[in-house]
Amino acid sequence: MQSPQSLKRMQLPLFEGLIASAVTPLLKPVVASPWQENPEAFSEISLRGAAGHCLNLLAPILRELSQNNDARWLSLIAPPGSLTQTWLREAGLNRERILLLHPRGKQSALQLAQDALKLGRSHTVVSWLQPLQQHAREQLELAARQGKAQSLNISLG
Repeated sequence: MQSPQSLKRMQLPLFEGLIASAVTPLLKPVVASPWQENPEAFSEISLRGAAGHCLNLLAPILRELSQNNDARWLSLIAPPGSLTQTWLREAGLNRERILLLHPRGKQSALQLAQDALKLGRSHTVVSWLQPLQQHAREQLELAARQGKAQSLNISLG
C-alpha cells in the first residue's frame, strides 16, 4: 500500500493549461511554446488497473493532444498493443496528426523517443517506458528541450 507521501506529486506541466482553461475560461490563451516558460519538458502519468479502464482514462488526454493547434505531430512511441487504429478512431483522436512509431532492429524505445523529441517535428512525444530510471528521464527532458517539445511517459501497471 502506498503511503500518503508517495501520492503527493507535482502537477503535470503538460496539462496545466488544459486544466486552467477548463476551470476559468477567462484566462488568457495557453502559450504556444510551454517549454520556453516552463522549465519542465518531461511529464509522467502512472495508471494502474484493468487495461480497458486505463485506456478510458488516457483517451481524453490523447484526444486533446491530437487536436493541438501546433502544426507538429503527436508521436506515440511503442504504444501497448491495445492502443490500435480502431481504438484511436473510437476514442475520437485526430489520426491525421498522430504518428505511431516502433523501434526497429537494435534501437530501443528510449532511443526512438529521444530521436523523435530532438527532431522537433512533434509537439509531444508519448512513450510507454517502464521502469524509467532517473537518467532516462533526464535524457528525455534534454531531448525535449532540444526539439522544443514535450515528453510524456505513461506507466501502465
